[in-house]
Amino acid sequence: MLKVKALRCEHLNNPIGLGCLKPRLSWQIESEKMYVSQKRFQLQVSVHPTFEPLIWNHFTYSDQSILFPYEGPPLESGQRYYYRVKVWAQGAGDTEPEESEWSESGFWEMGLLYEQDWKAQWITVKERSIHEQFQTRAPFAASKYFSVEGKVKKAVIYATSLGLYELEFNGQRVGDAYFTPGWTDYNDRVQVQAYDVTSTIREQHNRITVTVGEGWYSGYLGWQKRKDTYGNTNALLFQMKISYEDGRSEVICSDSSWEETSCAILMSDIYNGEIYDARLEQQAAEHSSLTERKMMQVVSFPLSHLIAQENEPVRVMNRLKPVELIRTPKGELVLNLGQNMVGWLEFKVEAPEGTVLNLVHGEVLDQQGNFYRDNIRDAAQQITYICSGKGTEIFRPHFTFQGFQYVKLEGFPDGVTIEDFTGVVLHSDMETIGVFETSDPKLNQLQHNIVWGQKGNFLDVPTDCPQRDERLGWTGDAQIFARTASFNMNAASFFRKWLRDLAYNQLENGAVPFVVPDVLKGTFADNMDKTTAAWGDAAVICPWTLYQCYGDKQILVQQYDSMKAWVDYIRAQGDEECLWDTGLQLGDWLALDSEEGSYFGATDGTLVATAYFAYSTHILAQTAKLLNRYTDYNTYKNLHEGIKMAFANRYFDDAGKLTSNTQTAQVVALHFGLVPEKYKTQVIQELVRLIEKNDMHLDTGFVGTPYLCLVLSDHGYTDVAYNILFQNDYPSWLYQVERGATTMWEHWDSIKVDGSFWSTDMNSFNHYSYGSVGDFMYQNIAGIDVLEAGYKKSRLAPKPPANLTSAHGKLETPYGTLEVQWEIVNKEMKMTVHVPHNTTAEITLPGVMEPDALQQIIVMQYPSIQYPPGDVPQELAGKLGSTGKQAIFQRSGDHEMTFTVGSGQYTFQYRCN
Repeated sequence: MLKVKALRCEHLNNPIGLGCLKPRLSWQIESEKMYVSQKRFQLQVSVHPTFEPLIWNHFTYSDQSILFPYEGPPLESGQRYYYRVKVWAQGAGDTEPEESEWSESGFWEMGLLYEQDWKAQWITVKERSIHEQFQTRAPFAASKYFSVEGKVKKAVIYATSLGLYELEFNGQRVGDAYFTPGWTDYNDRVQVQAYDVTSTIREQHNRITVTVGEGWYSGYLGWQKRKDTYGNTNALLFQMKISYEDGRSEVICSDSSWEETSCAILMSDIYNGEIYDARLEQQAAEHSSLTERKMMQVVSFPLSHLIAQENEPVRVMNRLKPVELIRTPKGELVLNLGQNMVGWLEFKVEAPEGTVLNLVHGEVLDQQGNFYRDNIRDAAQQITYICSGKGTEIFRPHFTFQGFQYVKLEGFPDGVTIEDFTGVVLHSDMETIGVFETSDPKLNQLQHNIVWGQKGNFLDVPTDCPQRDERLGWTGDAQIFARTASFNMNAASFFRKWLRDLAYNQLENGAVPFVVPDVLKGTFADNMDKTTAAWGDAAVICPWTLYQCYGDKQILVQQYDSMKAWVDYIRAQGDEECLWDTGLQLGDWLALDSEEGSYFGATDGTLVATAYFAYSTHILAQTAKLLNRYTDYNTYKNLHEGIKMAFANRYFDDAGKLTSNTQTAQVVALHFGLVPEKYKTQVIQELVRLIEKNDMHLDTGFVGTPYLCLVLSDHGYTDVAYNILFQNDYPSWLYQVERGATTMWEHWDSIKVDGSFWSTDMNSFNHYSYGSVGDFMYQNIAGIDVLEAGYKKSRLAPKPPANLTSAHGKLETPYGTLEVQWEIVNKEMKMTVHVPHNTTAEITLPGVMEPDALQQIIVMQYPSIQYPPGDVPQELAGKLGSTGKQAIFQRSGDHEMTFTVGSGQYTFQYRCN
């Protein structure tokens, strides 16, 4: 039976507080048939769940089932809209398209769309206490009492802050989001969250309390200890719309009638942690009886900066039980969570009033097994809790987060146990869409480390690390990892929001900052300003990656001017138009072939810069063509050809050898298509020679590592790529696994072979960049890749490594589940693939058979069909029509076999070497 399922609006499930005026709607098709493709659809939108009357009824002949834009009447602020879909789809054996029933309805709800919709005022306290040690302003709390007159039909809160806020209504925390309103460049954009609180409102004695902390707005940011980056006044903006059953409505707004209330948080800073005095909780609870009333102060901040929430907010995503509570050789009490994580430690304790508890967070133990935190640099990462003495107390922090596996506990009573603690994992609530598993536990642990590196660093913006005094949105790290991130999680909205800030932070000349939001003010170090290749190229590579992975052409429209400005900026930098050979470049950052004491790899920085110049120009030309900007397409296509020629003339000698003879130089030249045809064999062989010279190990850094294994595999050296991947001594990915890593490291030797540490000035144990190898593992071991944007057409072509007996890859694409599972038992290959409806796939059977041997291939498929149309082998097409369940055909030789199929599940079995 044909069904429509998984309705989404702007990649989200039933969002409220939406800000886009033409939301895009997506759905998936469910059917027991194969080769199912959508022929037409009907889409209905109404303000009533009964769909009577309709405000938009759209019928069209189209196979589009993702990101179809609403084109009905203008949308209204605060209004909820219901939508449903039915499709006509044709499967194998159908002479006419089958009509589905209506889908279950989804909805979206608009936020406050226009400046005039706001009646609220920004408010703050008149005086703030300053914490003496950390020089941070204490959070403040504001409250409002009100009653309602009549039966409430609906109540929605719209809230934001300059800083971070938490909202409580009638004693209950409102919403499950944390670190709201999120980190944007507050000079241009401040997000607003919407909350439906209809079930919480009462007729009498309603109380709203909002607590506001400094957060990213005015707290410490960057290792230079910058403060007040966006301003020095934290403020709240709050508006509640109450709709009554009788048609009346009213609004409750933040204004000078709100009262300041007691707050038990004495200090809360993202880097330094939090100080909480539980003895002050009673004062807050008794606030209504206080004789001294302090009223809030109205402040000015542009309402024009307000935007609706754009990405999934940060939520509690996991809760971990610690694995051990130990006494170190120094006698310190240390808790081990067993996983390097990001979030908080929640605990319960019973202790006398005034007892001071300290929790100090770190990532590793040292060689002697003692608590270690020197790599955290100046970030205190400490929670101080002062007990109220009133029975069992439970606490979790508020406006701070820590990156840690180990916590040193100070001041806790003797009876404390491991059961008193829980690790609360926080990150942006992106849907997990990827699965990668193999028969090798170490490789599975590497995948685990990659995913947990993403969890720890995708906290509202893609940070480099989550623990030390940095935690910044480095552009290079983001673009390097974007494809792997999009295999693991649905990062479409996450990156869309971050890329908007990238465009806002871009300088007038097109230069892209090192970090976004740009708290470094365009400067990385005293002698490095503006930007550098591979980092600034995030402006082009990230939007293109999102388009490829999610089929979202709108992201290219949104970012096009930014993409073009970046390429034009590079164009103006070099001594020649087609070379970027000026300025100081980061090059292959942290590569192992660097000089002693240097962070810069041995690869010529201008070679890297010009290679990325070519790559971004090529992407820009393809984007221009896709968006029908043909003048730009011709301009940048010709520029790309010029860069290729200039690169060959500058960086190849007369013998066809690259002037910078490093692994990374060969990799970027090959991956970015810059090697003249006559030199390709020579260059790939030189790369292999350099790897062999290094005892089959890599020596690449941030630039070369993401593409190393991909280049080897794409040029016929998959065995060499696997040799590198499965190394377990230094330097390698599995070396980290062998040393007990649970996330990715910043350096290949963050922990050295002798157990000592890399330099304390830059040594993160949760730094996802080298996790970019996940892209290679999905594409080659699982065999999943995209051929047409959004996986409208996919490639399923696993290349089984000799030392694996099985692998399983699964990806929830916009169209549905794309899956590959293969297993080799007693020299018999069995591979099962699943292709989602309304898509096609190019399947390649691995060429692992004995040379020149006649092999029998069994193809099984479910359910029974009469005849599968499409580009399949003649033997397969003929046999499938005979039984519908199983086909047997033959081939000879050890070559790969490739053919295209429609949706459905297929199983292939044959003897292999």
